[in-house]
Amino acid sequence: MVAPKLMHHEFNAVVEPPNGDDPWWIAYCPEVPGANGQGMSEAEALEDLKQAIQLILQTRLEEGMRGVPDSAHAAKVVLE
Repeated sequence: MVAPKLMHHEFNAVVEPPNGDDPWWIAYCPEVPGANGQGMSEAEALEDLKQAIQLILQTRLEEGMRGVPDSAHAAKVVLE
């Protein structure tokens, strides 16, 4: 079976501005545990978060496809 590719998704981001002497903007995604980013601006923190989400989801997809039998097929599940 050919591994499915990641699709277009939208996620929530919580963004925290610099605090006190700490100059870093922090961003994290509540839907993806472990996905967080940081940067010297809000835009940098969000871009870093985006890369973290992509890496986590790609890794989970690859790990989830290990051992899938050739007789299996991919299907889509849509949440509304």
